[in-house]
Amino acid sequence: MAAGRMQWLSLALAASLAMLLSSSASQPGIGFGYYKETCPAAEQIVFRETTRIVRASPDLAASLLRLHYHDCFVQGCDASVLLDSTDGTPAEKDAKPNESLRGFDAVARVKDKLEKACPATVSCADLLALMARDAVVLSKGPSWPVALGRRDGRTSNAGDCGQLPPLYGNITVMIEVFAAKGLDVKDLAVLSAAHTLGKAHCSSFADRLYNGSAPSTDPTLERRYADRLRMRCPGPGDSSAAMSEMDAGSCSTFDTSYYRQVARGRGLLRSDAGLMEHPVTGAYVRRAAAGRYEGHFFQDFRDSMAKMGAIGVLTGNQGEIRTKCNLVN
Repeated sequence: MAAGRMQWLSLALAASLAMLLSSSASQPGIGFGYYKETCPAAEQIVFRETTRIVRASPDLAASLLRLHYHDCFVQGCDASVLLDSTDGTPAEKDAKPNESLRGFDAVARVKDKLEKACPATVSCADLLALMARDAVVLSKGPSWPVALGRRDGRTSNAGDCGQLPPLYGNITVMIEVFAAKGLDVKDLAVLSAAHTLGKAHCSSFADRLYNGSAPSTDPTLERRYADRLRMRCPGPGDSSAAMSEMDAGSCSTFDTSYYRQVARGRGLLRSDAGLMEHPVTGAYVRRAAAGRYEGHFFQDFRDSMAKMGAIGVLTGNQGEIRTKCNLVN
């Protein structure tokens, strides 16, 4: 009986292993050199065109990085954030958290170049990952090898955007949102530094300056910084207010200045300020703010971006390779 049971277990394990190997063969993961044979110039094309775009409009560097973030946090890195709404179904790009997203035309421009060089080969999801990396490089930040082979999703629903990290989230909420995507507390501290690039609308931080229509300053905001913000954001509903730099004085350079601002009580968003409320994220902020950690931070950012870029990817026979990033084939 024992011998028979062992033989049965061996056969069952062999069958399970065969199924796993078969599944892996039909659904390969992302990896390096993916387009080496099918589109060897893909990364060169993307970098060349992204360079032209960012040099013409430096603010788009932050936008391209943000597009990749917002894509990966909603049903994985499948370029669903680029899809247009259809009749009766608002897409992710039209959800309230994504109303300020920019860079869609820039992505379309690079995709057209790729289609001319290698038709129906490079996915929009891979394109977003590459443009995000190149935008960081062009802003004097680190480079890193991007694993490729993602395929594009066929659906996009505004209702799924509750998965995005909320601008107004406290540290507990932010940790939970990141954990739901397989990212840990250190990843939260590291990836938050994407806010070293770009600007934010008044509506994104007015809750830290007003209670309804009455001035009411968040006590974690440094007082003089709050006074300056209120001058740029004269009321919570003022849509004409000028935008404010996420990393005051350094919003076009990818560096550790963001951490110095947060450590001084000058983090623009509530989610930035919240980093100081947790022992792990607070310690990371203080260490990076000391000014002797930039090389380590750059490596941490590479590692965390690789983790984020692998969230919920479609591979193998899943999804499709869109020829237009805003439309399913």
